[in-house]
Amino acid sequence: MRIFPLGENALTVEFGNEISLELNRQALQLAEYFQKNPFPGFIETVPAYASTTLFYHPLTVRKAFVEYPSAFDAVTSLVETAALTSEKSQGRSKTVIKIPIIIDRDSSPDLEVISEFSGLPMDEVISIYLERTYTVFMLGFLPGFPYMGEVDEKIACPRKQTPRLKVPKGSVGIAGKQTGIYPLESPGGWQIIGRTEMQIFDPASERPCGLTPGDEVRFVRV
Repeated sequence: MRIFPLGENALTVEFGNEISLELNRQALQLAEYFQKNPFPGFIETVPAYASTTLFYHPLTVRKAFVEYPSAFDAVTSLVETAALTSEKSQGRSKTVIKIPIIIDRDSSPDLEVISEFSGLPMDEVISIYLERTYTVFMLGFLPGFPYMGEVDEKIACPRKQTPRLKVPKGSVGIAGKQTGIYPLESPGGWQIIGRTEMQIFDPASERPCGLTPGDEVRFVRV
């Protein structure tokens, strides 16, 4: 575990530097611990693939923990204690979220590309993609964009060298061993294998993001 400052009001706790379910579990557990046990000055946690960033109010932390030379030192101490505590906690029970996906000529412009890259027929590419359950590692790039994995190595196709200027909302793409859903129309370079009409991001909702880190997802063809 490596802890380092991220500006004056945040620190990052890094558990490793690779895509790993175990490292992601540690990052999510630490984030969840502080969401449930906030300290004076705590703002929020932002988990990523193998790290968690904590944001805090430095002055509030300094007033609450005067025995430490800085707010960073105080939060670092809290993190070190929390890491031991969160490691012993049980992970939350998971329900597999089924997401309908349309796979056809219009919705899957890169299916043939993935097929040619893998050397597999398009029907087999689809079967391999649909048979897996994917874990949401983190959200990023766009509001609510879920980075999920891992895609079977047989169809793990790299990003496009030249991104598209417009990728339709709901597009489901592959980038290496990652898969994700575009919650909004945007530029993007992922290989599009299908599209969902499920609302992935709704800023007017009480829960704007349809998926959260730690969720498990299964795509169902419609």
